Amino acid sequence: MMSINFNFEKSLTNLEQTKAFSQKYISNFKKVIESPDIGFVSTLTNKKLLEDAKHIHQKFSKKTRFFQVGIGGSSLGPEMLTSALSTKNSEVSFEYINNVDPDLIHEQLETVKDEKECLFYAVSKSGSTAETVAALIIVINFLKGKFDIKDDQLKDFIVFCTDESKGDLLKLASELNISTLTVPSNVGGRFSVLTPVGFLPALFANIDCDSLIQSAHSYANTLVEDQESDLYKVACCVAHHQKSQINQTVLMPYSSKLRSFTSWFVQLWAESLGKKLDKNNNVVHTGLTPISAYGSTDQHSQMQLFMEGPKDKLFFLLEVKEFGHDFSLDNSIDLSAFKLLSKSNLSDLMNAEFKGALTAMAENNLPLVHLSINKVNEKSLGELIIFFELLTAFMGEVLEINPFDQPGVELGKVYTKQILSD
Repeated sequence: MMSINFNFEKSLTNLEQTKAFSQKYISNFKKVIESPDIGFVSTLTNKKLLEDAKHIHQKFSKKTRFFQVGIGGSSLGPEMLTSALSTKNSEVSFEYINNVDPDLIHEQLETVKDEKECLFYAVSKSGSTAETVAALIIVINFLKGKFDIKDDQLKDFIVFCTDESKGDLLKLASELNISTLTVPSNVGGRFSVLTPVGFLPALFANIDCDSLIQSAHSYANTLVEDQESDLYKVACCVAHHQKSQINQTVLMPYSSKLRSFTSWFVQLWAESLGKKLDKNNNVVHTGLTPISAYGSTDQHSQMQLFMEGPKDKLFFLLEVKEFGHDFSLDNSIDLSAFKLLSKSNLSDLMNAEFKGALTAMAENNLPLVHLSINKVNEKSLGELIIFFELLTAFMGEVLEINPFDQPGVELGKVYTKQILSD
């Protein structure tokens, strides 16, 4: 199980404080996550969602190129999963058409030489997301124009994931007999990675989705039910510092495999907690700004700012104890920099980098939370996903805002449609 430690002098997360803090919010928090309107926890026990994804995967199992067509949570979650856990055994390559940049989409489609290898997975809960619809139009025109694919053949190259009862994608799927998977109506996009949104690409990446879900479900029960759990300790820490104007949150895993995890976290944290109005419609303009970093690369990039810049950041440093591969640094070069490393493996250097940063930041009294996993696998990733989803939902209670809407995004969409119409 993931372990979590604190810089206690700075974080003030003693047991009595945590109990008092969590008891203030825990009752409402449980009501929220048990509500039929909020399903990111309850859907973990919905076996049909994964079974449906397995059925589609089996149907298209010979495909070796997987294109995820979506934006926001419809892409960030799946990319996070496949980046962290994809293995060479999957024999499938992945592309993410997740922006309306014409140059990038051109480059992505230009790599297609054999259409039979490809599966395009278009994901939009509403079925009308402009960016996803635009990309889908391009994909359909590309298949028709370059490979002479007919309308009645599109079902062999495209799968949809959308609302089970409404939306334009569902209508189009019916017209063209395209296979569909469901985005549960009570799960928002940024919380949807452990649904068919993420399941299908994960299956093509040879990821054990059963283990992923089981790990997340088991850890969720532990975190929610135990009033002394790490969930409430971390929330207490975040809330304490937020009151002291420490309103930026840095997530820094020491693993390149988890670099995309930080991008997923950025959307989850920013879109959920950055709100103009509280639950009583008071103007509060609250939020916790997420910052993506990863070690050891950002020790040579952002660390100078972190160490000596404004003291407005709380740090999540994520340690990975074991790596799947390693390299000996043994060498006979008679130079000091080479001699220093000659008795080490590359993993020793990464671990030293992590511990050095951890010690230096603690010495400088920077508020930090030290998370640790044994290795990057289905079990640890399931725990990480559900931990940050639950922490986000709980911080919504603490900040007295709705973490499940995104009204600040909608106005831009309105103007986009107006400009296109004009």
